[in-house]
Amino acid sequence: MNCLHSWPEPIVRVQSLSESGIKKLPHRYIKPPSQRPHHQTRVNSSSSSSQHDDDHDHGSDDTINIPVISLEDVFSEDKALREATMAAISSACREWGFFQVVNHGVRPELMKQARATWREFFGQPAEEKQRYANSPTTYEGYGSRLGVEKGATLDWSDYFFLHYMPPALRNPDKWPSLPSSCRNVIEEYGKEVVSLSGRLMKVLSVNLGLEEDHLLNAFGGENNIGACLRVNFYPKCPQPDLTLGLSSHSDPGGMTLLLPDENVAGLQVRKDNSWITVKPVPNAFIVNLADQIQVLSNATYKSVEHRVIVNSEKDRVSLAFFYNPKSDIIIEPIKQLLTETRPALYTAMTFDEYRLFIRIKGPCGKSQVESLKSALES
Repeated sequence: MNCLHSWPEPIVRVQSLSESGIKKLPHRYIKPPSQRPHHQTRVNSSSSSSQHDDDHDHGSDDTINIPVISLEDVFSEDKALREATMAAISSACREWGFFQVVNHGVRPELMKQARATWREFFGQPAEEKQRYANSPTTYEGYGSRLGVEKGATLDWSDYFFLHYMPPALRNPDKWPSLPSSCRNVIEEYGKEVVSLSGRLMKVLSVNLGLEEDHLLNAFGGENNIGACLRVNFYPKCPQPDLTLGLSSHSDPGGMTLLLPDENVAGLQVRKDNSWITVKPVPNAFIVNLADQIQVLSNATYKSVEHRVIVNSEKDRVSLAFFYNPKSDIIIEPIKQLLTETRPALYTAMTFDEYRLFIRIKGPCGKSQVESLKSALES
Protein backbone atom coordinates (compact mmCIF):
# COMPACT_ATOMS: atom_id res chain seq x y z
CA MET A 1 0.00 0.00 0.00
CA ASN A 2 1.29 3.45 -0.93
CA CYS A 3 0.50 4.82 2.52
CA LEU A 4 3.18 2.59 4.00
CA HIS A 5 6.04 4.18 2.04
CA SER A 6 6.17 7.55 3.78
CA TRP A 7 4.87 9.41 6.80
CA PRO A 8 1.77 11.55 6.15
CA GLU A 9 3.22 14.70 7.74
CA PRO A 10 6.68 16.06 8.56
CA ILE A 11 8.18 14.25 11.53
CA VAL A 12 8.72 16.24 14.74
CA ARG A 13 11.07 14.75 17.33
CA VAL A 14 9.39 14.69 20.73
CA GLN A 15 12.74 14.93 22.51
CA SER A 16 13.43 18.20 20.67
CA LEU A 17 10.04 19.57 21.76
CA SER A 18 10.77 18.64 25.36
CA GLU A 19 14.26 20.14 25.34
CA SER A 20 12.97 23.38 23.79
CA GLY A 21 11.38 24.23 27.16
CA ILE A 22 7.76 24.43 26.01
CA LYS A 23 5.24 24.93 28.81
CA LYS A 24 2.12 23.78 26.96
CA LEU A 25 1.60 20.53 25.13
CA PRO A 26 1.13 20.92 21.35
CA HIS A 27 -2.40 20.09 20.26
CA ARG A 28 -1.28 17.05 18.25
CA TYR A 29 -0.34 15.24 21.48
CA ILE A 30 -3.44 16.00 23.56
CA LYS A 31 -5.56 12.87 24.03
CA PRO A 32 -9.38 12.88 24.25
CA PRO A 33 -10.50 13.12 27.89
CA SER A 34 -11.53 9.45 27.98
CA GLN A 35 -7.98 8.38 27.06
CA ARG A 36 -6.07 10.59 29.50
CA PRO A 37 -4.38 9.08 32.55
CA HIS A 38 -6.34 9.71 35.73
CA HIS A 39 -7.61 7.88 38.82
CA GLN A 40 -4.96 5.18 38.51
CA THR A 41 -4.03 2.45 40.99
CA ARG A 42 -0.36 1.94 41.84
CA VAL A 43 0.72 -1.70 41.50
CA ASN A 44 3.26 -3.16 43.86
CA SER A 45 4.98 -6.50 43.64
CA SER A 46 5.88 -8.89 46.39
CA SER A 47 9.53 -7.97 45.88
CA SER A 48 11.12 -4.75 47.06
CA SER A 49 12.01 -2.19 44.41
CA SER A 50 14.27 0.80 44.06
CA GLN A 51 11.34 2.70 42.59
CA HIS A 52 10.93 6.20 43.95
CA ASP A 53 7.51 7.09 45.34
CA ASP A 54 7.66 10.63 43.94
CA ASP A 55 7.25 9.38 40.37
CA HIS A 56 4.33 10.73 38.38
CA ASP A 57 1.44 8.79 39.88
CA HIS A 58 -2.15 9.57 39.01
CA GLY A 59 -3.57 7.15 41.49
CA SER A 60 -4.77 6.18 44.89
CA ASP A 61 -2.91 4.37 47.66
CA ASP A 62 -4.45 1.01 46.75
CA THR A 63 -2.00 -1.74 45.94
CA ILE A 64 -2.38 -4.86 43.85
CA ASN A 65 0.16 -7.63 43.83
CA ILE A 66 1.35 -8.61 40.38
CA PRO A 67 3.02 -11.92 39.58
CA VAL A 68 6.80 -11.93 40.13
CA ILE A 69 8.19 -15.35 39.27
CA SER A 70 11.68 -16.73 39.76
CA LEU A 71 12.71 -18.96 36.86
CA GLU A 72 15.56 -20.68 38.65
CA ASP A 73 13.43 -23.76 39.37
CA VAL A 74 11.57 -23.99 36.07
CA PHE A 75 13.84 -26.77 34.78
CA SER A 76 14.79 -28.10 38.20
CA GLU A 77 15.13 -31.84 38.83
CA ASP A 78 13.09 -31.25 41.97
CA LYS A 79 9.57 -32.07 40.76
CA ALA A 80 7.78 -30.07 43.46
CA LEU A 81 9.79 -26.90 42.80
CA ARG A 82 9.42 -27.28 39.04
CA GLU A 83 5.67 -27.81 39.21
CA ALA A 84 5.18 -24.86 41.57
CA THR A 85 7.00 -22.54 39.17
CA MET A 86 5.08 -23.89 36.17
CA ALA A 87 1.79 -23.42 38.00
CA ALA A 88 2.67 -19.82 38.88
CA ILE A 89 3.42 -19.05 35.22
CA SER A 90 0.21 -20.76 34.08
CA SER A 91 -1.86 -18.72 36.52
CA ALA A 92 -0.18 -15.47 35.43
CA CYS A 93 -0.81 -16.24 31.74
CA ARG A 94 -4.48 -17.03 32.32
CA GLU A 95 -5.34 -14.35 34.86
CA TRP A 96 -3.07 -11.44 33.90
CA GLY A 97 -1.50 -11.94 30.49
CA PHE A 98 1.76 -10.63 31.91
CA PHE A 99 4.23 -11.24 34.72
CA GLN A 100 7.70 -10.29 35.87
CA VAL A 101 10.55 -12.80 35.84
CA VAL A 102 13.70 -12.80 37.95
CA ASN A 103 16.61 -15.26 38.05
CA HIS A 104 16.05 -15.62 34.32
CA GLY A 105 19.61 -16.18 33.14
CA VAL A 106 20.25 -12.82 31.48
CA ARG A 107 23.15 -11.12 33.24
CA PRO A 108 22.14 -8.04 35.26
CA GLU A 109 25.32 -6.29 34.06
CA LEU A 110 24.18 -6.73 30.44
CA MET A 111 20.70 -5.42 31.26
CA LYS A 112 22.17 -2.29 32.85
CA GLN A 113 24.60 -1.84 29.97
CA ALA A 114 21.79 -2.10 27.42
CA ARG A 115 19.76 0.62 29.14
CA ALA A 116 22.81 2.87 29.56
CA THR A 117 23.92 2.42 25.95
CA TRP A 118 20.57 3.39 24.51
CA ARG A 119 20.20 6.32 26.88
CA GLU A 120 23.57 7.49 25.56
CA PHE A 121 22.29 7.12 21.98
CA PHE A 122 19.30 9.36 22.68
CA GLY A 123 21.74 11.86 24.19
CA GLN A 124 23.57 12.17 20.85
CA PRO A 125 23.16 15.34 18.75
CA ALA A 126 20.00 15.46 16.63
CA GLU A 127 21.93 15.22 13.37
CA GLU A 128 23.61 11.98 14.49
CA LYS A 129 20.28 10.37 15.36
CA GLN A 130 18.67 11.69 12.18
CA ARG A 131 21.08 9.58 10.12
CA TYR A 132 18.91 6.63 11.12
CA ALA A 133 15.49 8.20 10.42
CA ASN A 134 12.95 5.52 9.58
CA SER A 135 9.95 5.07 7.29
CA PRO A 136 6.72 3.06 7.67
CA THR A 137 7.99 0.47 5.17
CA THR A 138 9.87 -1.47 7.84
CA TYR A 139 9.94 0.98 10.77
CA GLU A 140 13.64 0.18 11.10
CA GLY A 141 15.62 3.07 12.57
CA TYR A 142 14.90 6.24 14.51
CA GLY A 143 11.22 7.14 14.72
CA SER A 144 8.67 9.35 16.42
CA ARG A 145 5.29 7.98 15.44
CA LEU A 146 3.46 4.71 14.85
CA GLY A 147 0.72 4.43 12.25
CA VAL A 148 0.30 6.44 9.05
CA GLU A 149 -3.14 8.00 9.46
CA LYS A 150 -2.95 11.67 8.56
CA GLY A 151 -3.95 14.00 11.38
CA ALA A 152 -3.76 11.30 14.06
CA THR A 153 -3.22 12.28 17.68
CA LEU A 154 0.39 11.40 18.45
CA ASP A 155 2.14 9.82 21.42
CA TRP A 156 4.77 11.60 23.52
CA SER A 157 7.77 9.42 22.63
CA ASP A 158 10.61 8.74 20.24
CA TYR A 159 11.96 5.27 19.55
CA PHE A 160 14.54 3.19 17.72
CA PHE A 161 13.37 0.02 16.01
CA LEU A 162 15.57 -2.71 14.55
CA HIS A 163 15.34 -6.27 13.30
CA TYR A 164 17.32 -9.00 15.03
CA MET A 165 15.95 -12.25 13.56
CA PRO A 166 15.76 -13.92 11.14
CA PRO A 167 19.40 -13.17 10.29
CA ALA A 168 18.44 -12.34 6.69
CA LEU A 169 16.53 -9.29 7.93
CA ARG A 170 19.32 -8.10 10.20
CA ASN A 171 21.10 -5.02 8.87
CA PRO A 172 23.98 -3.97 11.16
CA ASP A 173 24.38 -0.78 9.09
CA LYS A 174 21.07 0.31 10.58
CA TRP A 175 22.43 -0.25 14.08
CA PRO A 176 23.82 2.97 15.60
CA SER A 177 27.59 3.43 15.43
CA LEU A 178 27.44 5.79 18.41
CA PRO A 179 27.95 5.10 21.21
CA SER A 180 30.74 2.77 20.12
CA SER A 181 29.46 -0.03 22.36
CA CYS A 182 25.99 -0.04 20.81
CA ARG A 183 26.39 -2.68 18.10
CA ASN A 184 28.11 -5.18 20.37
CA VAL A 185 25.49 -4.63 23.06
CA ILE A 186 22.66 -5.19 20.57
CA GLU A 187 24.23 -8.45 19.42
CA GLU A 188 24.87 -9.82 22.92
CA TYR A 189 21.60 -8.61 24.43
CA GLY A 190 19.57 -9.97 21.51
CA LYS A 191 21.21 -13.38 21.78
CA GLU A 192 20.44 -13.71 25.49
CA VAL A 193 16.87 -12.47 25.25
CA VAL A 194 16.10 -14.77 22.30
CA SER A 195 17.35 -17.67 24.42
CA LEU A 196 15.18 -16.63 27.37
CA SER A 197 12.15 -16.24 25.09
CA GLY A 198 12.66 -19.75 23.75
CA ARG A 199 12.74 -21.17 27.27
CA LEU A 200 9.53 -19.35 28.15
CA MET A 201 7.83 -20.66 24.99
CA LYS A 202 8.57 -24.21 26.15
CA VAL A 203 6.96 -23.49 29.51
CA LEU A 204 3.86 -22.00 27.86
CA SER A 205 3.53 -25.05 25.59
CA VAL A 206 3.79 -27.57 28.43
CA ASN A 207 1.29 -25.59 30.52
CA LEU A 208 -1.18 -25.84 27.62
CA GLY A 209 -0.77 -29.63 27.62
CA LEU A 210 1.31 -29.63 24.43
CA GLU A 211 4.78 -30.87 23.49
CA GLU A 212 7.35 -28.34 24.69
CA ASP A 213 8.30 -27.26 21.14
CA HIS A 214 4.73 -26.89 19.89
CA LEU A 215 4.41 -23.11 20.18
CA LEU A 216 7.91 -22.54 18.85
CA ASN A 217 7.15 -24.74 15.83
CA ALA A 218 3.88 -22.88 15.31
CA PHE A 219 6.02 -19.73 15.08
CA GLY A 220 8.10 -21.34 12.33
CA GLY A 221 10.90 -22.89 14.41
CA GLU A 222 13.86 -21.32 16.17
CA ASN A 223 15.64 -20.38 12.93
CA ASN A 224 12.59 -18.62 11.49
CA ILE A 225 11.13 -16.62 14.35
CA GLY A 226 10.93 -12.88 13.91
CA ALA A 227 12.72 -11.05 16.72
CA CYS A 228 13.03 -7.29 16.86
CA LEU A 229 13.84 -4.57 19.36
CA ARG A 230 12.12 -1.25 19.96
CA VAL A 231 13.89 1.09 22.34
CA ASN A 232 11.44 3.67 23.68
CA PHE A 233 12.47 7.13 24.83
CA TYR A 234 9.84 9.09 26.77
CA PRO A 235 11.03 12.69 27.30
CA LYS A 236 9.89 14.91 30.13
CA CYS A 237 6.46 16.30 29.35
CA PRO A 238 5.09 19.74 30.32
CA GLN A 239 1.50 18.45 30.79
CA PRO A 240 1.63 14.69 31.40
CA ASP A 241 -2.02 14.56 32.45
CA LEU A 242 -3.08 15.32 28.88
CA THR A 243 -1.17 12.72 26.90
CA LEU A 244 0.42 9.27 26.84
CA GLY A 245 3.86 8.03 25.96
CA LEU A 246 2.29 5.09 24.17
CA SER A 247 -1.44 4.71 23.56
CA SER A 248 -3.45 1.74 24.74
CA HIS A 249 -2.75 -1.43 22.75
CA SER A 250 -1.98 -5.10 22.94
CA ASP A 251 1.19 -6.20 21.19
CA PRO A 252 0.34 -7.76 17.82
CA GLY A 253 3.12 -10.37 17.82
CA GLY A 254 3.88 -13.38 19.97
CA MET A 255 5.53 -12.39 23.24
CA THR A 256 7.28 -9.24 24.47
CA LEU A 257 10.10 -9.08 26.99
CA LEU A 258 10.27 -5.56 28.35
CA LEU A 259 13.32 -4.19 30.13
CA PRO A 260 11.82 -1.22 31.99
CA ASP A 261 13.40 1.89 33.39
CA GLU A 262 13.92 1.00 37.05
CA ASN A 263 13.92 4.62 38.23
CA VAL A 264 10.67 5.93 36.76
CA ALA A 265 7.34 4.09 36.59
CA GLY A 266 5.48 4.26 33.29
CA LEU A 267 3.88 1.01 32.15
CA GLN A 268 0.19 0.65 32.92
CA VAL A 269 -1.83 -2.51 32.40
CA ARG A 270 -5.61 -2.82 32.12
CA LYS A 271 -6.89 -5.24 34.75
CA ASP A 272 -10.59 -5.67 35.54
CA ASN A 273 -11.44 -2.41 33.73
CA SER A 274 -8.89 -0.41 35.74
CA TRP A 275 -5.49 0.93 34.71
CA ILE A 276 -2.77 -0.05 37.14
CA THR A 277 0.85 1.10 37.16
CA VAL A 278 3.53 -1.56 37.20
CA LYS A 279 6.38 -1.04 39.63
CA PRO A 280 9.44 -2.78 38.16
CA VAL A 281 11.42 -5.23 40.24
CA PRO A 282 15.21 -4.78 40.00
CA ASN A 283 16.86 -6.96 37.33
CA ALA A 284 13.48 -8.28 36.15
CA PHE A 285 11.92 -8.55 32.72
CA ILE A 286 8.23 -7.84 32.26
CA VAL A 287 6.74 -10.55 30.03
CA ASN A 288 3.72 -9.54 27.95
CA LEU A 289 1.76 -12.17 26.09
CA ALA A 290 0.76 -10.82 22.69
CA ASP A 291 -2.07 -11.40 20.22
CA GLN A 292 -0.59 -14.37 18.34
CA ILE A 293 -0.31 -16.36 21.58
CA GLN A 294 -3.94 -15.50 22.31
CA VAL A 295 -4.97 -16.80 18.88
CA LEU A 296 -2.86 -19.99 19.06
CA SER A 297 -4.16 -20.81 22.57
CA ASN A 298 -7.74 -20.03 21.46
CA ALA A 299 -7.90 -17.38 24.22
CA THR A 300 -6.76 -19.70 27.01
CA TYR A 301 -3.95 -17.18 27.33
CA LYS A 302 -4.81 -13.51 26.86
CA SER A 303 -2.73 -10.72 25.42
CA VAL A 304 -2.58 -7.77 27.79
CA GLU A 305 -3.81 -4.28 26.95
CA HIS A 306 -1.29 -1.73 28.17
CA ARG A 307 -0.15 1.86 27.75
CA VAL A 308 2.59 4.19 29.00
CA ILE A 309 2.24 7.36 31.07
CA VAL A 310 4.84 10.13 31.01
CA ASN A 311 6.47 12.29 33.62
CA SER A 312 7.01 16.02 34.09
CA GLU A 313 10.31 15.66 35.96
CA LYS A 314 12.11 12.65 34.46
CA ASP A 315 12.54 11.01 31.09
CA ARG A 316 12.43 7.22 30.67
CA VAL A 317 14.13 4.58 28.54
CA SER A 318 12.74 1.07 28.07
CA LEU A 319 13.66 -1.81 25.76
CA ALA A 320 10.83 -3.88 24.27
CA PHE A 321 12.05 -7.10 22.66
CA PHE A 322 9.39 -8.69 20.43
CA TYR A 323 9.46 -12.45 19.86
CA ASN A 324 7.17 -13.04 16.89
CA PRO A 325 6.05 -15.71 14.43
CA LYS A 326 7.62 -15.99 10.99
CA SER A 327 5.92 -13.22 9.03
CA ASP A 328 4.26 -15.42 6.37
CA ILE A 329 3.30 -18.42 8.51
CA ILE A 330 -0.39 -19.09 9.09
CA ILE A 331 -1.48 -18.51 12.70
CA GLU A 332 -4.70 -20.15 13.91
CA PRO A 333 -6.01 -21.85 17.06
CA ILE A 334 -4.13 -25.06 17.84
CA LYS A 335 -6.35 -28.03 16.96
CA GLN A 336 -5.45 -29.99 20.11
CA LEU A 337 -6.99 -27.18 22.18
CA LEU A 338 -10.35 -27.19 20.41
CA THR A 339 -13.47 -28.99 21.65
CA GLU A 340 -17.14 -29.14 20.71
CA THR A 341 -17.92 -26.65 23.46
CA ARG A 342 -14.93 -24.45 22.63
CA PRO A 343 -14.47 -24.29 18.86
CA ALA A 344 -11.93 -22.04 17.14
CA LEU A 345 -12.51 -18.40 18.05
CA TYR A 346 -10.24 -16.90 15.38
CA THR A 347 -9.83 -17.21 11.64
CA ALA A 348 -6.45 -18.17 10.20
CA MET A 349 -4.15 -15.44 8.85
CA THR A 350 -0.47 -14.67 8.55
CA PHE A 351 1.30 -12.37 10.97
CA ASP A 352 2.03 -10.03 8.03
CA GLU A 353 -1.70 -9.75 7.30
CA TYR A 354 -2.46 -9.19 10.95
CA ARG A 355 0.07 -6.44 11.66
CA LEU A 356 -0.89 -4.43 8.57
CA PHE A 357 -3.82 -3.12 10.63
CA ILE A 358 -1.43 -1.83 13.30
CA ARG A 359 0.89 -0.23 10.77
CA ILE A 360 -1.98 1.78 9.31
CA LYS A 361 -3.96 2.65 12.44
CA GLY A 362 -1.27 2.69 15.13
CA PRO A 363 -2.08 1.53 18.70
CA CYS A 364 -5.83 0.84 19.09
CA GLY A 365 -6.45 -1.07 22.29
CA LYS A 366 -7.38 -4.68 21.60
CA SER A 367 -9.63 -3.79 18.67
CA GLN A 368 -7.76 -5.93 16.14
CA VAL A 369 -7.80 -9.29 17.91
CA GLU A 370 -11.31 -8.73 19.29
CA SER A 371 -12.67 -7.74 15.87
CA LEU A 372 -11.50 -11.07 14.44
CA LYS A 373 -13.32 -12.90 17.20
CA SER A 374 -16.57 -10.96 16.86
CA ALA A 375 -16.54 -11.33 13.07
CA LEU A 376 -16.34 -15.11 13.43
CA GLU A 377 -19.13 -15.23 16.00
CA SER A 378 -21.54 -13.03 14.04
